Amino acid sequence: MPFYERGDVRIRYEEVGSGFPLLVTPGGGLNSVLDGWPRQVFNAMEVFKDDFRCITLDQRNAIGGGSTGPVQVEDPWGAFADDQLGLMDHLGIQEFFFMGYCIGGPFAMKLIERVPERVLAAVLCQPVGHSPKTPDAMYNSGHDNWGPALCSERPDLTMEVVDQYLHNLYRIQPDFMYCVSRDFARSCRTPMLVMPDDTPSHSYEAAMDLVELAPNAQVTPYPWKEAPDIFASTIEQVRSFLQAHEPVSAGG
Repeated sequence: MPFYERGDVRIRYEEVGSGFPLLVTPGGGLNSVLDGWPRQVFNAMEVFKDDFRCITLDQRNAIGGGSTGPVQVEDPWGAFADDQLGLMDHLGIQEFFFMGYCIGGPFAMKLIERVPERVLAAVLCQPVGHSPKTPDAMYNSGHDNWGPALCSERPDLTMEVVDQYLHNLYRIQPDFMYCVSRDFARSCRTPMLVMPDDTPSHSYEAAMDLVELAPNAQVTPYPWKEAPDIFASTIEQVRSFLQAHEPVSAGG
């Protein structure tokens, strides 16, 4: 699989299909890797490859992936955005759609905050977010699973550094989507489609708050993944939503 490199960051990526670019990231929290697509609620790379140029990547330092780089304690969400935008730049892509599963919800919001003119529409599938009932679900997952595994691979790292990194990801702004404020969501004009979930990490409350706050946000039915007919119509809703926002000049 191809890689792109920028300084001390190396990112593994994959693309399939043709059409308007769709950057899509699988779930898995900090272990979001392209090999995880078969385990997702649906495989966007397969489902949408006849509609869009689908691009995916291993997130930086995901266990089992091929992407590596510094553990960016000072601006962890920004570092993910740098990697994702760096890949788009590497591929010569200016405008694109973004679809993020799980941790891809905050990825989407950070990308939109950073480059609203480039992200023409976003889909947030089962987005993670802060839940008052389980406020440390994401932090604990990183501390108990991702952190020790990464430290075993990287003798330059300590759990002290990992815990500071996780703190800056999930506890500096322990509300909503972690990486942006509610005020930003209120001001955000980017079209969004939210596909809610309700687990300790996938906060239903945070997802629905985003739908209420963002002026151009839409929401799928909920629940949407259990009943086959609702699941199928929801996939078509995602496809139609994205196609409705393709630039008139977009080619194949």
